[in-house]
Amino acid sequence: SAGYRAYSDSDLHRLNFVRQARDLGFSVKEIGDLLSLWSDRSRHSADVKRIAQTHISELRKKIAELNEMVDSLQTLVDCCAGDDRPDCPILERLERSDGG
Repeated sequence: SAGYRAYSDSDLHRLNFVRQARDLGFSVKEIGDLLSLWSDRSRHSADVKRIAQTHISELRKKIAELNEMVDSLQTLVDCCAGDDRPDCPILERLERSDGG
Protein backbone atom coordinates (compact mmCIF):
# COMPACT_ATOMS: atom_id res chain seq x y z
CA SER A 1 0.00 0.00 0.00
CA ALA A 2 3.12 2.25 -0.08
CA GLY A 3 2.17 3.94 3.19
CA TYR A 4 -1.04 5.45 1.87
CA ARG A 5 -4.41 5.05 3.54
CA ALA A 6 -7.77 5.06 1.90
CA TYR A 7 -10.26 7.21 3.78
CA SER A 8 -14.00 7.09 3.35
CA ASP A 9 -15.98 10.25 2.74
CA SER A 10 -17.19 9.97 6.33
CA ASP A 11 -13.59 9.80 7.60
CA LEU A 12 -12.63 12.82 5.49
CA HIS A 13 -15.59 14.80 6.83
CA ARG A 14 -14.56 13.96 10.41
CA LEU A 15 -10.93 14.88 9.74
CA ASN A 16 -12.00 18.17 8.18
CA PHE A 17 -14.30 18.84 11.15
CA VAL A 18 -11.42 18.23 13.58
CA ARG A 19 -9.06 20.43 11.56
CA GLN A 20 -11.58 23.28 11.46
CA ALA A 21 -12.18 22.99 15.22
CA ARG A 22 -8.42 22.95 15.92
CA ASP A 23 -8.01 26.04 13.72
CA LEU A 24 -10.50 27.77 16.04
CA GLY A 25 -8.45 26.69 19.05
CA PHE A 26 -10.82 24.16 20.57
CA SER A 27 -9.19 21.66 22.93
CA VAL A 28 -9.10 17.93 22.24
CA LYS A 29 -11.86 17.40 24.82
CA GLU A 30 -14.01 20.15 23.33
CA ILE A 31 -13.53 18.68 19.86
CA GLY A 32 -14.59 15.28 21.18
CA ASP A 33 -17.70 16.84 22.68
CA LEU A 34 -18.43 18.69 19.44
CA LEU A 35 -17.92 15.52 17.37
CA SER A 36 -20.38 13.69 19.61
CA LEU A 37 -22.93 16.45 19.17
CA TRP A 38 -22.26 16.63 15.43
CA SER A 39 -23.06 12.95 15.00
CA ASP A 40 -26.11 13.11 17.33
CA ARG A 41 -29.06 14.15 15.18
CA SER A 42 -31.18 14.63 18.32
CA ARG A 43 -28.70 17.17 19.73
CA HIS A 44 -29.73 20.52 21.11
CA SER A 45 -27.98 23.44 19.47
CA ALA A 46 -27.87 25.05 22.93
CA ASP A 47 -25.25 22.45 23.92
CA VAL A 48 -23.08 23.38 20.95
CA LYS A 49 -23.54 27.09 21.62
CA ARG A 50 -22.56 26.63 25.29
CA ILE A 51 -19.27 24.96 24.27
CA ALA A 52 -18.55 27.76 21.80
CA GLN A 53 -19.41 30.50 24.31
CA THR A 54 -17.18 28.91 26.95
CA HIS A 55 -14.37 28.76 24.40
CA ILE A 56 -14.89 32.44 23.52
CA SER A 57 -14.57 33.32 27.22
CA GLU A 58 -11.33 31.33 27.45
CA LEU A 59 -9.97 33.04 24.33
CA ARG A 60 -10.86 36.49 25.71
CA LYS A 61 -9.05 35.64 28.96
CA LYS A 62 -5.95 34.54 27.02
CA ILE A 63 -6.08 37.72 24.94
CA ALA A 64 -6.22 39.83 28.11
CA GLU A 65 -3.26 37.94 29.56
CA LEU A 66 -1.28 38.39 26.35
CA ASN A 67 -2.10 42.11 26.28
CA GLU A 68 -0.81 42.44 29.85
CA MET A 69 2.41 40.70 28.80
CA VAL A 70 2.80 43.03 25.82
CA ASP A 71 2.21 46.10 28.01
CA SER A 72 4.75 44.94 30.60
CA LEU A 73 7.37 44.16 28.00
CA GLN A 74 6.71 47.41 26.12
CA THR A 75 7.29 49.36 29.34
CA LEU A 76 10.63 47.61 29.79
CA VAL A 77 11.61 48.19 26.16
CA ASP A 78 10.72 51.88 26.52
CA CYS A 79 12.99 52.10 29.60
CA CYS A 80 15.94 50.43 27.90
CA ALA A 81 18.40 52.80 26.24
CA GLY A 82 19.41 50.14 23.73
CA ASP A 83 22.89 51.60 23.39
CA ASP A 84 26.48 50.55 24.17
CA ARG A 85 25.98 50.65 27.94
CA PRO A 86 25.67 47.31 29.73
CA ASP A 87 22.82 48.27 32.07
CA CYS A 88 19.46 47.06 30.85
CA PRO A 89 16.11 47.27 32.67
CA ILE A 90 14.83 44.29 30.72
CA LEU A 91 17.55 42.00 32.10
CA GLU A 92 17.25 43.58 35.55
CA ARG A 93 13.53 42.82 35.62
CA LEU A 94 14.06 39.24 34.44
CA GLU A 95 16.61 38.54 37.17
CA ARG A 96 14.32 39.75 39.98
CA SER A 97 12.79 36.91 41.93
CA ASP A 98 9.93 38.85 43.51
CA GLY A 99 7.82 38.68 40.35
CA GLY A 100 7.26 42.41 40.26
